[in-house]
Amino acid sequence: MSPSPQRRPQRRAASSRPASYDESLVDAALQAYLGDAPSRRVRRLRRLSAEERQRETETEALIALSLGFPIDELLPEERPLLPAHIADAPNDYIVVRNHILASWRADPGAPLPRARILETVAASYDHLVAAAHGFLAREGHINFGVSAAFPAAPPPDAALQGPAASGASVIVVGAGLAGLAAARQLLRFGLRVLVLEGRARPGGRVYTSRLGGDKAAVELGGSVITGIHANPLGVLARQLSIPLHKVRDRCPLYYPDGRTVETRLDRSIDLVFNTLLDHATRLREFLNEAAERISLGEGIEKIRRLYHVARTDDERMVLDWHLANLEFSNAGCLSELSLAHWDQDDPYEMGGDHCFLAGGNSRLIHALCDGVPVLYEKTVKRIEHGADGVSVTAEGGQVFQADMVLCTVPLGVLKSGSIVFDPELPEHKLGAVQRLGFGLLNKVAMVFRHIFWDEDIDTFGCLNKESSKRGEYFLFYSYHTVSGGAVLIALVAGEAALEFEKVDPVVALHRVLAILRGIYGPKGVTVPDPIQSVCTRWGSDPFCWGSYSHIRVGSSGADYDILAESVNDRLFFAGEATIRAYPATMHGALLSGLREASKIHRAAESIMNSDQKKYFLPKSLRPPNGALEDLFSEPDLAFGIFSFVFSSVTLDDPEAPGLARISLDKILLLQPKNHEPKEDEKVHDPAAEKIVLQTFHLYATVFREQADRLQNSSNDDKGRLGLLCKDLGVKLMGYDSTCDVCSDMISSILSARKARKRLQRPKNFNISH
Repeated sequence: MSPSPQRRPQRRAASSRPASYDESLVDAALQAYLGDAPSRRVRRLRRLSAEERQRETETEALIALSLGFPIDELLPEERPLLPAHIADAPNDYIVVRNHILASWRADPGAPLPRARILETVAASYDHLVAAAHGFLAREGHINFGVSAAFPAAPPPDAALQGPAASGASVIVVGAGLAGLAAARQLLRFGLRVLVLEGRARPGGRVYTSRLGGDKAAVELGGSVITGIHANPLGVLARQLSIPLHKVRDRCPLYYPDGRTVETRLDRSIDLVFNTLLDHATRLREFLNEAAERISLGEGIEKIRRLYHVARTDDERMVLDWHLANLEFSNAGCLSELSLAHWDQDDPYEMGGDHCFLAGGNSRLIHALCDGVPVLYEKTVKRIEHGADGVSVTAEGGQVFQADMVLCTVPLGVLKSGSIVFDPELPEHKLGAVQRLGFGLLNKVAMVFRHIFWDEDIDTFGCLNKESSKRGEYFLFYSYHTVSGGAVLIALVAGEAALEFEKVDPVVALHRVLAILRGIYGPKGVTVPDPIQSVCTRWGSDPFCWGSYSHIRVGSSGADYDILAESVNDRLFFAGEATIRAYPATMHGALLSGLREASKIHRAAESIMNSDQKKYFLPKSLRPPNGALEDLFSEPDLAFGIFSFVFSSVTLDDPEAPGLARISLDKILLLQPKNHEPKEDEKVHDPAAEKIVLQTFHLYATVFREQADRLQNSSNDDKGRLGLLCKDLGVKLMGYDSTCDVCSDMISSILSARKARKRLQRPKNFNISH
């Protein structure tokens, strides 16, 4: 294709580009302009006594432990990524690593640069800081998130090197928590990323629907943040300043006729239930390998009969409720769960309260989506992978090619075989797909005009006379504290969840209302019809074919590890069913995405120098000559020495990213062209020199909120520049670095400017006849 003709003459020749200067001198020039203003850097070492230092080290070790790190040893995946001399004697490294983790969790709203850690650690440990900070940042343990400080792009001061410099490209299949977390992290690493999503929305099995006239946020998929301590979802909520509501412990149980289960019986059967689980643990230890062939349900029932517990109808119904709750936790029938391994993830369980997110989990999803390129309604049917890269075919025949592909589809989709892999997945991986279980949980969500239930509880349970239906509407969640409306959700678990898929939604709603009226009618409370209701059908959804994974009889936790294995550093896998420590959780999905982003980055480094063909995703090219100057010829905001352009259709958006230009003057002494100084000329001749005031420009990436803060500052230009660099921590760049690092930003600003011009055109036309 021949190049398109220029629309206007080039304004300057390359040799006469403005602000031509050595960019290594930018900091010196800036310091000279600002003078010797005091820096806000903390002292390199805090003065602590030996006792205080030891206490601080122990506290930081406990924080690291809560994040899944051993107190006094390396992670298995950590050792091979460290230099040998550090891995062989890791004690000091571990102390530094724990210090970095604690520092990050103390304030996850802003990036934690290595320089800040260096200011608090003795200079003799600088090499350990470099190793620990590098590992934690690459593996997604620090410096991840969704706030304005963590855009889906490389940091402005990041040097393009490694996979970023080579233009390595990745296709991510699925825009759920795992896919979005991985894509966002890869974009921050500087790789080129495209996400393909089969649905018309992001989130996957995390789905917040707006019901009741779009007023109430209703969770139809993943809903509860299970354990807030060290939970990365809690980090995202903190970054977005989203409040969390603790799910209160009190959960009254009701008989089918509406009577409340007595506290004594409730506590008695709760003890029986936990004792049965304890005996099941002893049973599998006694049976050893034979336990691999027995289900948890079979083991519990044998023990119940052996000890003659829960013999009356009331006791049996209460015990059935606890068993239904266990099936809900595992999204599987007890008859399928492995006695040997069903609870293998218990040691890694996140501590702390279980919480609801105010306004719904979609707030996290939309934040993760910001800046990530996603193509919706692209159902992937085929993934080809080989030494030359990958090719992904969507329904309809559209083909996307890249260096690597990350598959984040649910285990149910892998089981269905709806995606063809070429070459076929390794046998041991196919075996893990078949062995692991993928269960079902369904919901009936209802929005009422007002709250008629007890506002002081978040959950209540209902017993069922039939054991086979123990999971039918057995638990109700109240979301009135966080949803913006009177929302109740009835859960359907176990065998009942499978049958629920066949029930007409109207029939299901009437059954739920009959239960509620049976509970509250005798109390004199009228239960109204809901203004809107929704019944989920996750088991019939072709984009998941179920809810979440569990360890079925014949499987083990090792199968999660097998699913997480990559194939020839080209095909990668993420999702809740690929993380052994946190399966069947939202935070597990997120962590698996961060894990795979690190693996892909390392794989890209290993292949970046190989001879690769060029793929569909275009490389980030340097903008054409004059593009940067053209942008600032009509700035969106200007005052003093500052001018700004923003990448947003709405200029008043405080989170709109953009570029700032700072215009500074430099004095030059130029001699006339024909002036040749004589050898005996000892005094400068003023007439032989010409004073020239030349303007040069520095650039930075900023947000509109930062620009407004500068404009509203009472400082002069010099004070504003100090505010920008020191208080706001903005890194200034020269012309060349801006064109190289911010090429995507420049293109985005140009596109936003075109969109604004289109919107400014008159929409109503007077047509004369």
